[in-house]
Amino acid sequence: MFKFETLNQIKFGINFDELFIMKKLLLLFVLFSKTALFSQTVLNSLPLNLNFLGKTQILNAQDEKSKDIYVFTWDNKNVNILKYNPSLFLANQFTDSIKPETSRDLIGYSISENKKPSLYWSSHNYKNILITVYNLDNKTSESLNFDFPKNHDYIISSFQQNNIFYILAKEKDFEHLLLYKFEDGKCVVKMFDFSSFIFKNERNTQISFNALIKYFPIQKVDPDIYTPIELASSASKMYVIQDHIILTFDNTLIQTQAFDLNIKTGEIKEKTFDLPAPETPLRTTNSFYSDNKLFQVKANKEFFLFQIKDFDSGKGIKNYSFSKNDTIPFMNSPFIMQIDNNEPRQLKTTEKFLKSINGLPAGVSVFKNHKNSFITFSGFGEYSDFYFSFNSSTDSGERVPYSLSKAVYFDAMLSENLSFAKDYQSRPLAIDNLFYFLNSNKGIKLYDALRLKDFYVLSYFDSGSQQFVMRKFTDGPMMQDNGNPIINKSQFSKPFSFGDIK
Repeated sequence: MFKFETLNQIKFGINFDELFIMKKLLLLFVLFSKTALFSQTVLNSLPLNLNFLGKTQILNAQDEKSKDIYVFTWDNKNVNILKYNPSLFLANQFTDSIKPETSRDLIGYSISENKKPSLYWSSHNYKNILITVYNLDNKTSESLNFDFPKNHDYIISSFQQNNIFYILAKEKDFEHLLLYKFEDGKCVVKMFDFSSFIFKNERNTQISFNALIKYFPIQKVDPDIYTPIELASSASKMYVIQDHIILTFDNTLIQTQAFDLNIKTGEIKEKTFDLPAPETPLRTTNSFYSDNKLFQVKANKEFFLFQIKDFDSGKGIKNYSFSKNDTIPFMNSPFIMQIDNNEPRQLKTTEKFLKSINGLPAGVSVFKNHKNSFITFSGFGEYSDFYFSFNSSTDSGERVPYSLSKAVYFDAMLSENLSFAKDYQSRPLAIDNLFYFLNSNKGIKLYDALRLKDFYVLSYFDSGSQQFVMRKFTDGPMMQDNGNPIINKSQFSKPFSFGDIK
């Protein structure tokens, strides 16, 4: 168990580089432009003075026990803490000065048993964490200092569960992952040892766990939003469920290798999910974990395979297979392809879709809303190269790097019994409404969204009126003129990338 030192005075070199980005639900383009009435409500607003917007951030948090809502906003001078009761009425407010935190990046929060919120600020090299504990009743704060041990290598991700803050990190020189649990001024560490497990690459050659996560870094999936195509195509993913961390690795074309990490006991359970071997070699594969099920996809230019399996037993639930000459009957969107940020275009046939996805890292993602699950099948790849510019002082020219990206996808919907169904719903989801609102209000640069039981809360700063605003978004119709312009998310782009608490 680590102990923290109380900080009286700390000096840091100031570096305002954005190493951490809050949740940003970025839209790259929208394929509609009609006016709409949103299924949303302004909950409250209040004047708020924020400076230095390049560094300013907003974080929404919910006390998982009392259901109180906390909003943290900060700039280069102060941190503002707004506490709302479960009915979203303002219950308390505290403004505290920021001193050593200005040269750091916020990586998470926790809420103690006595209702004191804490913010965790990391140094830029992620070797040290400053924990600021706020007492909203007497309007005071206390800072604690935590240094990672010498064997600390880097942070993989962080998350909150049951009001507790966790950091999953890599240990140097060993095939271990370390889970740091921060609670009530103490830190407890659990070690997950992967040295006894066998890992292989796509050539069926054994590799180390360290090599696996070096070349295929673990990416955390947020179940509360549509998973971006770029993240869905990652070979190594991390999912946090109650008292468990699920890791999935799709670095081979043969199987998905998964690990269930028990947060309470430190136990690791390995699970493998084989993929069928078709007559022609398949060039790309991936999986997605959702609701204790594993969704696997495999494709080449000739075939497209999709399977749903029970995560505990490994037994197959549903199997689908299509050739390039087939029509996929359950599509809820056309086949879409986009090169870089250019105008997306529609692919007319399954054959053209498979030809476009062939050779790209495949992706499948699932977003569950009530009883239905919305699925995106995709492929995403990036290509980096350079060219010589002769508009330079040297005879040989200047080497200028560039990169291109390619995304291919289509959408579908699963019913409660995991059967594909055409989505004939006339109303969009709450997350659709939220996305559309942000895209229609491009002046909103500073915001964060929080998913509650049946709706989303969007908190944002309106720089024009200098107001902090909270809006509630629910599932519902947005009918006006010729109808609802948002039928499903295929009508606007996938948010390719956004920051999360790491």
